[in-house]
Amino acid sequence: MDNEFDKTEEPLAEPSTEMPPAADSRFFRGFLSGLLTALLLVSVVVGGAALGRHMAKQQIQEQLPAQADSILTEEFIAEINAVYQRIGQYFLYGFDDKKLQDGMLSGMLNALDDPYSVYYNESALESFTNQTEGEYYGIGCVVNQNRTTGVVTIVKPYRGSPAYEAGLLPGDIVYAVGETEVSGMDLDQVVLMIKGDEGSVVRLSIVREGEEEMLYFDVERRQVEILTVEHEMLEGQIGYMAVSSFDGVTPAQFQAAFEELKTQGMRGLVIDMRDNGGGLLTAVEEMLDYLLPEGLIFYAKDKDGNRYLEYESDAAAALNVPLAVLVNGNTASAAEVFSGNIQDFGAGILVGTTTFGKGIMQNTYTTNPQGTRAVKLTVADYYIHSDRNIHGVGLTPDVEIELSEEAAGQAVPDKAQDNQLQEAVRRVREQLP
Repeated sequence: MDNEFDKTEEPLAEPSTEMPPAADSRFFRGFLSGLLTALLLVSVVVGGAALGRHMAKQQIQEQLPAQADSILTEEFIAEINAVYQRIGQYFLYGFDDKKLQDGMLSGMLNALDDPYSVYYNESALESFTNQTEGEYYGIGCVVNQNRTTGVVTIVKPYRGSPAYEAGLLPGDIVYAVGETEVSGMDLDQVVLMIKGDEGSVVRLSIVREGEEEMLYFDVERRQVEILTVEHEMLEGQIGYMAVSSFDGVTPAQFQAAFEELKTQGMRGLVIDMRDNGGGLLTAVEEMLDYLLPEGLIFYAKDKDGNRYLEYESDAAAALNVPLAVLVNGNTASAAEVFSGNIQDFGAGILVGTTTFGKGIMQNTYTTNPQGTRAVKLTVADYYIHSDRNIHGVGLTPDVEIELSEEAAGQAVPDKAQDNQLQEAVRRVREQLP
């Protein structure tokens, strides 16, 4: 079973059609039917939520506890209907019944005050599924959202992507997509708006530090294929591997790159986890099992404190050279599991800045018999080798160093100007025999 670590990524699309007001009971019946269905049937869809990620699905029916329907009191149902009737009688503009339904269900999830728990309507769930299966057209960049301010920021445009070609840079604030201001909007919905048909163009309004005026970028949507592991041999036979996400194909790419560097005479290694927002737990497990000696890698605890999903590495470890792992504030979730275990096992050092701090997991549950709508809920805390849960705290590097302004201003920093990378290389060389 693959478990989802939420990821700060690119994209999802949600069309809306305006319909005339209708002061009848269609909305109420639909809302009540949908909510009752949600309370009676849940279907677990567990997988990754990232660019090019493959989502494994497992359909499980389970009866929810009886107290779950206590919210549907007669008084509450009457109030819902009264609000709807007043909208139909007095609201100045036209409205869409379906959008009201979606809004009520989205509002229920928003009331949990958890940015990772969200509602997916039909179009959002379809796009989410396509995204995890690697079938999407977008602009090829990673985006992040500040959990406090709701500001959406570009983390990384991939080299050769439409975003990279258009001139978008790390740190650019996405103020609007098309005509819609997006700050404070659910990140999945922002991503949904950025995606679209192949060859279509999306306009991004960007706030960039140092620029007094708003910048506008018209970016063509294309099919984006991201190589999740890039590698090369640096001077002094120091291997370099950059892992952009943890997808289904990542472990095989990682092992192939590692073995190729070994055949080239690698004497030390730097693994770049900066701006890696996470991915599949199974991919992390497979990669760590390849590198680390025998020991516990990961376990989760549900809301009742029950421990489950334990993963361990075996005794065979391919890593026999000094290692440094590069991390930053956008190293999140599954990437923190990888980096934190390297640190906990003493297999290498972390270099860079404190990581994002996401130590919780989400599952996605369908809410109707057709499986076309769903909620994503935070369901567990997770812990790494040293029994650490890093949620809201992050990993503290062994060597703390900020990226220079010169390197930070580049979409893809030049390695010679990347002071964090150079420091990691220096630390690895110090450990060479």
